[in-house]
Amino acid sequence: MKQLSIAVGLFGIAALVQPVLEHNYAAAILGVVTLLCAVTTYRSAAISSFLKIFVGIFSTETIIFGLAVVVGRTGFWPASFALERPPEYLPLAVAIFSILVYAVAQSRTVGQIMRIADRYFDAADSGTARIWPFRPFTALERRIAVAMVVFLVVLNQAEVAINVRLNFFNRDWFDAIQHRDAHTFWQQLLFVFMPWAFIYVAMLVVEYFTQYMLVIRWRRWLTDHFVSRWLNSHNHYRISLVAGQTDNPDQRISEDVFRFINGGTDGSIQAFGLYDFSIILISTITTLVSFSIVLWTLSESFTLPGTNIVLPGFLFWVALIYAAAGTLIIHLIGRPLIRLYFRRQHMEADFRFSLARLREYTEQVALLGGEGAEQNILGSRFGALVANYLDVIFRGMRVQAFRQTFNQVSPIIPFIFTAPFYFLGKIELGVMTQTAQAFGQVANSLTFFVNYYNFLAQFKSVVDRLNTFDAAIDRAQALVDAGPARIAAGSDIVLDDLELALPDGRRIVDARHFDFAGGESVVVSGPSGSGKSTLLRAISGLWPYGEGRIKRPERADIMVIPPKPYIPIDTLRAAVTYPAVPGTYRDDDIRAALVDAHLGALAGELDHEEVWSQRLSSGEQQRLALARALLRRPDWLLLDESTSAVEERLEAELYAMLAKRLPKTTIVSLGHRSTLVPLHRRHLEMSPQGDRFALREIAKADAAE
Repeated sequence: MKQLSIAVGLFGIAALVQPVLEHNYAAAILGVVTLLCAVTTYRSAAISSFLKIFVGIFSTETIIFGLAVVVGRTGFWPASFALERPPEYLPLAVAIFSILVYAVAQSRTVGQIMRIADRYFDAADSGTARIWPFRPFTALERRIAVAMVVFLVVLNQAEVAINVRLNFFNRDWFDAIQHRDAHTFWQQLLFVFMPWAFIYVAMLVVEYFTQYMLVIRWRRWLTDHFVSRWLNSHNHYRISLVAGQTDNPDQRISEDVFRFINGGTDGSIQAFGLYDFSIILISTITTLVSFSIVLWTLSESFTLPGTNIVLPGFLFWVALIYAAAGTLIIHLIGRPLIRLYFRRQHMEADFRFSLARLREYTEQVALLGGEGAEQNILGSRFGALVANYLDVIFRGMRVQAFRQTFNQVSPIIPFIFTAPFYFLGKIELGVMTQTAQAFGQVANSLTFFVNYYNFLAQFKSVVDRLNTFDAAIDRAQALVDAGPARIAAGSDIVLDDLELALPDGRRIVDARHFDFAGGESVVVSGPSGSGKSTLLRAISGLWPYGEGRIKRPERADIMVIPPKPYIPIDTLRAAVTYPAVPGTYRDDDIRAALVDAHLGALAGELDHEEVWSQRLSSGEQQRLALARALLRRPDWLLLDESTSAVEERLEAELYAMLAKRLPKTTIVSLGHRSTLVPLHRRHLEMSPQGDRFALREIAKADAAE
């Protein structure tokens, strides 16, 4: 950006010197604005990477178009290309665009949006792309993204330029119709309209393809980024412990990321994302500047209605006042939509999650006869969703009523003001229609917020949801090193002055000094809610609340099996070997593990895909988790009520099997059953001590008594 700012500054000096020497001070405005553009371009090195692209585009165009204008002023522009000469206002306009982008970058709201967008445009990884008909190539992903954005912006500007050219065709064509000039009619149609129209259509097709290639690349990268951050260092678990609006991370990753980039659809209504608004806004501003000049020129001699007072650019001022009033009114009407859309996405996700949970626990609900209760829960959540939806509809009706009224009135306003001049013979039909078209383009550009208010409200709610999710991940990440100090040392697990707490700060567990030696088996008992599972989470490194020290072997493999193990919806092979990647274990070893876990009847179904958490009983699910341990052969196996759904005789057989198959594995079990104690060499108990529980050691004989 610094080198570009120097080039812009040098051109600004040249553009300023020439008019001053010729005493053409009006033309010196270009030089002054260009020098200001050089300053903002230099300072843009510190703004958002995404917005920096647009500053670079507009500042570069300032030089290119500006040089063309300077060449034209000096008389060196080829006469044969007179129609292709850029208008005087063009370099001035793009310089102002560059300055405006820098100004917009200072907004807090824009900063919140760019905080998400810049992740992709600062990416350090490589990607593969192809420009037909050339071969694929590899480059930094951010450079591919920048190239695609630059191409799309320039293409969009070219489309606006064609629209301006067709506006002049419209004037000449209607003049030919009025004068019954057949030669000019067919010449304009065949040699002006047809070529430009087909070029315009080709540009739209290329833009469509490039746009969606950019969207899918952007979405893939941003989705991978959020998934990685969410899963990194167990953030997906810790995020449930931190306060804040962190509901439904699945929706925020799958839907909100897509809506942020490209909007998607909301029912039958098209929504818009950052890409859409960026390109639409650039197109809108380009159209505004281009047609404002046309409209100003066409109405520079118009008089105020009922007077002889000439007001230069009269219709431009009418369009400006009309659009400003409309924008203010629609903002006042539609402002509550941002809050309503935020709540709507939250409620939609909650309702969908309730349905998914019902599917997961369908057997339990059926056994309890809980269908009526589930219907009430679902009805309540859907009722809240409908109430919010109605609020959106009623508020949207007001916005829609005003917007449609506004749009219906807009086309007739220029005819109202140009009709007197036409009927007096001061302007031709072609000029009248050209003026009306230019007015419509300017009015539509100025009423950007009127036309897109609903979409902007939806987009703002998406940005808020992604930002709160991102902030929640940051808070979860901050807890990685919180809680008891985890020290890699020795060959045993040692607890020193350990005090564990709940997220609200209440102390629940004290463990002054305990040493879990390698190769031994330990059972920890205690009443429900005494902190046994919390102790296991702390040992495994998950629990971030508390003080003290936990020493663990540096490279020990610690495996935790919870009471209800997670079983993915996949083949039985994937379910048993989870979380190992496919191919880690031989099928013969998997079958052997199933047989040892008393699941031999399933050994022939390794390739069968099913919802195993519904097909298998609770006891079978726990035994499947033990089969995972047999395959993994961890150094430390922490069992949290992992055989609670298995009958006592089979439980004893499973522990005997674990001792035989995993002789070097240290086993620490949590449980309520007294029958667990004889299956272990050592017994610890959670005993009440004031408002918390303390871990103490009990001899087996004492425990038996």
